[in-house]
Amino acid sequence: MIYIKSKNDIERMKKAGNIVATMHEALRDYIKPGISTLEVNEFCENHIRKSGGKPVQIGYHGFPYATCTSVNDEICHGFPTEYILKAGDLITVDTVVEYDGFMGDSAWSYHVGEASEKVMDLMKTTKECLYIGIEKAIIGNRLGDIGHAIQEHAEGKGYSVVREFTGHGIGKDMHEDPMVPHFGKPGRGIRLEEGMVITIEPMINTGKWKSVIDDNNWTARTIDGGLSCQYEHTLAITAEGPIILTKQKGEEDYL
Repeated sequence: MIYIKSKNDIERMKKAGNIVATMHEALRDYIKPGISTLEVNEFCENHIRKSGGKPVQIGYHGFPYATCTSVNDEICHGFPTEYILKAGDLITVDTVVEYDGFMGDSAWSYHVGEASEKVMDLMKTTKECLYIGIEKAIIGNRLGDIGHAIQEHAEGKGYSVVREFTGHGIGKDMHEDPMVPHFGKPGRGIRLEEGMVITIEPMINTGKWKSVIDDNNWTARTIDGGLSCQYEHTLAITAEGPIILTKQKGEEDYL
């Protein structure tokens, strides 16, 4: 069932989204060579709690951390560990925050120290995919319009689009209907309506799109060891167009 949000609901969701956004803004300077992904997780959890939010990933189906920290070939749901980040690594940090009964969800990717041209191009293309998908999130369009636009752009640049994991509805629950694929055919799928709130979160790989799951039964990584990158926003479908609820300051200029 798809839950339509009121304008008041959306305003409340902005507050949850702002906590996630300011966390990612702070990570720009925090992430650097020599720190562990566990330290990244601790930094994020502290920011969320100090901002009055609740890190709702903790305990979700047994997930033990406030964030997912996915490095290099890890697609999503990476466990924070003692792994020490080194120059050239690519890390995606994903979290969901509850504030005043509503959720905000955003993943963002960062290069650690100086990055290769390969990493930078993957990051640039993935971020472009996010914004291209958001542009299609307007009343009357269908979910297939979003997925098709993302797939066409990514594959046109020589990358692949992960299919096992999708965007989703969000509101009082972390995951609501509908599922939002990042691939597909235009004109197919559920039609977008005013008041729907969804995430768009393309995961783009340098190699094949298929994944394998680690022994922890959570972490997905590329099947061929290729790099993976992800950017995600929570957004509301409105008569004025899509409103990004997790928007960061200066995000368009920051890789």
